[in-house]
Amino acid sequence: MIILGIDPGLRVTGFGLIESDGRRAGYIASGCIRNTGTELPRRLRIIYEGVQELIERYRPREAAIENVFMQRNASSALKLGQARGAAICAMVVQGLPVHEYTPTQIKQSVVGTGAADKEQVRHMVCALLKLRG
Repeated sequence: MIILGIDPGLRVTGFGLIESDGRRAGYIASGCIRNTGTELPRRLRIIYEGVQELIERYRPREAAIENVFMQRNASSALKLGQARGAAICAMVVQGLPVHEYTPTQIKQSVVGTGAADKEQVRHMVCALLKLRG
């Protein structure tokens, strides 16, 4: 089964695709949807269309997205929520089941501790998917 993972952001939305049989996971693709729009509606459209394109190209059966966590700046949290909404809409329109996970849950499942830093997560993702970097 192919799974699409999304790390939403208004400027850069990260994505990763893996194939999993429930015991092992294999790398398919990863990258970013880079946003060049300056107006919010245009940025949301770019995210929506970028996620749609990924779904059409790779045909995942399930999707996961990072859940909003409280940020220091309420305006930033609202904008992140809108980016998530654009990505979720793209997935739901394509009929994908969407699972939401907090950053702590993601770190816990990948590294074994919810307090892991980005370098630890990167290292474990590379190890689990047998990637060089």
